[in-house]
Amino acid sequence: MATLFISDLHLDAERPRITELFGQFIRAEARHADALYILGDLFEAWVGDDDPSETGAFVASELHALQASGVPVYFIRGNRDFLVGEDFARRAGMRILPDPSVVMLYGEPTLIMHGDTLCTDDLAYQQFRAQTRDPKWQAQFLAQPLPARIAFAQQARAASRAHQSGLKQQGTMETITDVSPQTVDSTFGRYGVERIVHGHTHRPAVHELMVEGRPCERIVLGDWYDHGSVLRVTRKGFELCGLAMP
Repeated sequence: MATLFISDLHLDAERPRITELFGQFIRAEARHADALYILGDLFEAWVGDDDPSETGAFVASELHALQASGVPVYFIRGNRDFLVGEDFARRAGMRILPDPSVVMLYGEPTLIMHGDTLCTDDLAYQQFRAQTRDPKWQAQFLAQPLPARIAFAQQARAASRAHQSGLKQQGTMETITDVSPQTVDSTFGRYGVERIVHGHTHRPAVHELMVEGRPCERIVLGDWYDHGSVLRVTRKGFELCGLAMP
């Protein structure tokens, strides 16, 4: 069996085929896994566990059934769903992990994370991230009526698209929104691991590098826009694969 990793599904009602693909994946391959790790941005947006969306209810039902079948489910919050709380986690039967976390994968300590904290060259985003991760900001935000929170999420997505459009016009999109090599190196050194698995950048790849004289690998998960993406880790190794749309 394998331990499975996915991220950046960005599920919402406007992309039903991806939600269908997610359901098929959970009911088929994931049922035979040792564990499932979701490394953030499971949803396009999440404005609180009281959101009555059909997509959220569907995801909770599918994940809870997976966990009930004996497959543990772990979740790390992303930049789109950092407000996923313990109430939704209970409904989904999943455990929320700190970002980042070190897990043992068949004897190999591996650092798992969403990946946005590696993109330190994007100063505007890092400032927004620092603000929205503040517990006081989150408490004030969640105290607002649901329609106000939904409106804020829509405005935030529009601002994000405008920010990225500006970076494209400047010709800095590819570098600013990707990881900082210096931050990657320091992260490897801080945690003393030789493998990092993350999402966020939507640039699926396996990067081999040397850090402080040690061979290391950084595995980047793909997004689920045009097709699915899954990392399968076994005792024999790993493979990063795409999943065809239904």
